[in-house]
Amino acid sequence: MKTIFLLFDSLNLRSLQPYGATAIKTPNFERLARSSVTFDSHYVGSLPCMPARRDMHTGRLNFLHRGWGPLEPFDNSFAAHMFKHGIYSHLVSDHYHYWGDGGATYHNRYDTYEFIRGQERDPWKAMVQPPWERLREMYHPTQFSSERRNKYAQYIVNRQSIREYGDFPSVRCFDAGLAFLEANSAADDWLLHLETFDPHEPFHAPSEFRREYPSSYEGPILDFPPYRRVSELPEECDELRANYSAIVALCDHELGRLLDVMDAKEMWKDTALIVTTDHGFLLGEHDWWGKNIMPCYEEVAHIPLFMHHPDFRSQAGTRCAALTQTIDLMPTLLETASLPIPAEVTGHSLLPLLKGEDSPRDALIFGVFGSAVNVTDGRYTYFLYPPEIHKEGLFQYTLMPMHMKEMFSVGELADATLSPPQSYSKGVPLLKVPATPKSPNYALHGPAAQHDIQTVLYDLQSDPGQLHPIRDKTIEHRLRASIVQLMQENGAPEEYFVRLGLTQLISNKESK
Repeated sequence: MKTIFLLFDSLNLRSLQPYGATAIKTPNFERLARSSVTFDSHYVGSLPCMPARRDMHTGRLNFLHRGWGPLEPFDNSFAAHMFKHGIYSHLVSDHYHYWGDGGATYHNRYDTYEFIRGQERDPWKAMVQPPWERLREMYHPTQFSSERRNKYAQYIVNRQSIREYGDFPSVRCFDAGLAFLEANSAADDWLLHLETFDPHEPFHAPSEFRREYPSSYEGPILDFPPYRRVSELPEECDELRANYSAIVALCDHELGRLLDVMDAKEMWKDTALIVTTDHGFLLGEHDWWGKNIMPCYEEVAHIPLFMHHPDFRSQAGTRCAALTQTIDLMPTLLETASLPIPAEVTGHSLLPLLKGEDSPRDALIFGVFGSAVNVTDGRYTYFLYPPEIHKEGLFQYTLMPMHMKEMFSVGELADATLSPPQSYSKGVPLLKVPATPKSPNYALHGPAAQHDIQTVLYDLQSDPGQLHPIRDKTIEHRLRASIVQLMQENGAPEEYFVRLGLTQLISNKESK
C-alpha cells in the first residue's frame, strides 16, 4: 500500500467549508471531502505540538505522564515499525520543533527526511547585527524584540528572506513532497509524511492570499497572537484573524496542488490519503488567544480529519460520526500497510469504521500535561480540573529529559528519583522528575494556568459554543467514571488520580 499522511498545524475545523465555515474560501478542502470520508467527531489527545505527535507515532496518550518531549526508547513509532516490516517512510516537514531538543528523536525514525527551513523562530538565517531600529518601526510592539534567541527576533530576521510565494516554507514543503511523489509514485509499499507548520502562528501568508481578507487595521505588522487573554483593540483582533484566514487559504491552495497530482497520476486507485491537524487555536473565542494554558474548548480540541482508502472508494463524499482521536492515526497507518499493531497501542484503527463496524469507544479523554483531564462522549464535554492546580505532587516520567528548547536543568534533575516500570515502558524503569516552577516549561502549560480553571460541564448539542456551563450530577458522575477508566487504560500514575480527586471512584470501582 502507498500512503500519504498530510499534517497541518493549528488548523481550525471551524475555518473549513466542509465543516460549515463560510468566512474563508477553502475549495480544495471541499474537493478533498468529495473524495474521502469526513470525520465529524475527531478530537485531540495530548497537547500541544510535540505531545500530539508522540500520540500520533505511538498510538497512546502521553499527557498523563509527560509534557513536551521526544519519543522515548520504549515508545513504538509507526515509522520505525514500518521500517522493521519493509515499508519505506519519508518525512518532509518545515516544523522546526522536530530539530529542537524536545523533538529530536522523531525524524530519525523515518528512512529519509527533508527539513524545510524558515518557520517562526527556526534558527535559520544568521544576522549578527540586524538593523533593529528600522525593523522596530515595521512590527507591532507586542511582537518585536531585539534579544538573541528570542522567538520574535528570529522570526523578524527569517522573514527578511521570505517575500514571494515561492519563498514560503509551506510552499517549499509541498514542493519537496510533490517531488517525492514524482520520483516514487510508481513504487509500492511507502509512506510519505508531508507536514507543514502552517497555519500555526505567525500568520504570515503571501500578499496575494492576504488581499482576499482585508481588515481596517493600519498599523505595523501584526500576525503573531499572544498566548493569553484578549486585550487588543478590535481592529487589531480583526487583523490577526484576517492574517489567519489568509494562511488557511494558502494551506488550501497547497492541498490543491497535492490533489492535482493525485488526479493526474490516478493515485486514488492505489494510494491512501489521511489529512488532519494536531489541534486547533483560539482566535479570541472565550476571550483567549492560543491553545495551551486555557481550557481545551472545542475550538482547540475538536479537529478536522479526512481519510481516503482505495478499498473504500465507494464511500467518497460520506461522513463518519464515530468518536475518534489522534491516537487512532498510528494503528490506522499500520493496518493500512497490513502491519501488526503493538500491544501497547490504546488507539483504534479507523478502517473498521469504514467497513461499517460500530465505534469501539463511547468516550475519550484529552488534555495538556498538568492541567485538566477533559472528556467527551460526543454530546457532553467535561473539564475536570485539579482542586489545587499548583499543588505539589505532579511528576514527569521520562528517560529523555528534554523540554521544548533545552534539556532538563540540573536543578530539576537533582530532585529526580527512579520509578519502577510503568505499563507502557516495556519493563524499563523511568526517571520521576517533579514538575515544579524550576521547569522552563512550567509557565507555558497546564500547571501555570491562572484563569478559567474551574471544573465545568457543557452540553454540546444545546450549547456548541460552550458558553453556558450546566450542572447535572448524574452526567458528571458518568463522565468522571469514564475519565477513571480511560486514565487507567492509558497508564496514568497513581498521583494523577489523587491530584484530580478521583481516588474514591477508584475505590468504588475496585470494591465492585
